[in-house]
Amino acid sequence: MKDTIGKAISLGLGLALAGKEQVEKTFDELVKKGEIGKAESKALVEELLVKGEELRRQVETMARERVQAILGEREGKYATKADIARIEIRLDALERERQNPTEP
Repeated sequence: MKDTIGKAISLGLGLALAGKEQVEKTFDELVKKGEIGKAESKALVEELLVKGEELRRQVETMARERVQAILGEREGKYATKADIARIEIRLDALERERQNPTEP
């Protein structure tokens, strides 16, 4: 039983990323097979969903940190949103000047 629950937790952690419905479906099947009880199933589903959400946040944080590190290594090679916004402002000003030249 402990081994089955361990497997279910491992499976459930992966399924938590897929969604609550899929986790509940998996545990309902375990309840039908008599491998875990209904109350135990509900508690495990909630625990897995919490852990899945924590894992998702950790993965997102690691991904953001890695992207920032990569961008930091290539600083000056790629335009940022701020760079593009400054260029657009300058381009708009140049276009206005060209359309309405001021006489010296």
